[in-house]
Amino acid sequence: MPATPPIEQLYVEHHSWLQGWLRTRLNNATDAADLAHDTFLRILQRRQAPVMVEPRAYLRTIARGLVIDLWRHRDIEQAWLETVAGLPEAQMPSPEVSALAIEALISIDRMLDALPARMRTIFLMAQLDGLPCPRIAERLGVSLSTIERDLAKALRHCYQLAYEPQP
Repeated sequence: MPATPPIEQLYVEHHSWLQGWLRTRLNNATDAADLAHDTFLRILQRRQAPVMVEPRAYLRTIARGLVIDLWRHRDIEQAWLETVAGLPEAQMPSPEVSALAIEALISIDRMLDALPARMRTIFLMAQLDGLPCPRIAERLGVSLSTIERDLAKALRHCYQLAYEPQP
């Protein structure tokens, strides 16, 4: 098994390449620099040093996930801004409140994204649409016990992410 190069060596040998790779995908040098930095930060935060046979493929995988996170973050931020743009000036949230709301929405998005698709659909139908479990079961064509089980799992998952300390 090949030895994993120290993070310093990995950084020196691949940082410029990674930043260029990101710049071509983002068309933004500042975002590319930030995400290249965040990629190496993710590696440093790992409890165990990863074994890298192909360091660039490994870095690209981490960076690709960060790019997706960036785009999702921006989509959420844009949706928030479009929502508040229609409010009367007296009801416009302050920049601080907007920042907190955007961060809360991003956290909710992460919680929901971690759920399997059917479980996420059930959770949203119950929470956003206010549908009772029998109605959800009817709409999705699955048993009531499946709906109740999946909804309970989704609620536990969200509770754990929101209230229990993360490693």
